[in-house]
Amino acid sequence: MKFFKYLYPIIFGFIFLIALLLIVSILPISGNIKVLTVVSGSMEPSIKTGSVVLVKPVSDYKIGDVITFEQISRTKAPITHRIYDIKITGSQPVYITKGDANNAPDEKERKKSEIIGKVIFDIPYLGYAVNFAKKPIGFALIIIIPALVIIGDEIKKILKEIKKKNEIEK
Repeated sequence: MKFFKYLYPIIFGFIFLIALLLIVSILPISGNIKVLTVVSGSMEPSIKTGSVVLVKPVSDYKIGDVITFEQISRTKAPITHRIYDIKITGSQPVYITKGDANNAPDEKERKKSEIIGKVIFDIPYLGYAVNFAKKPIGFALIIIIPALVIIGDEIKKILKEIKKKNEIEK
């Protein structure tokens, strides 16, 4: 029984973290900070597939910075790659990016306006849980599992009190 005593807060903590990241990934945060999920292995081993990345816009990007940028199509997930080189076209910088696991730089050069921001930090594999929570069944489980645990705990307390009352009456 002591095992469940320690498992209970761990499970709730994990569910709370997933719910918090789900909310943060949907709602805007001050400072244009975004929470995104890495869906490919192009940045392995630096950033694992399924990682959650915290991305913040900065005024100046440098070679070696890991950035996240929009793809040409708004229906596709943003890409997270490292700045491989910077060219100046006119008076504006153009960024050449490359995934750490890729053999060659990306074909398309990126303008600053396409960059969502610089990756501040990442949490490996947590993106799988966040993406699952965005689906109807995952969202329902985030509500149902804690509710069932709370109901079960309350039933256990009620039964314990009834048993205690019956022992006093005897």
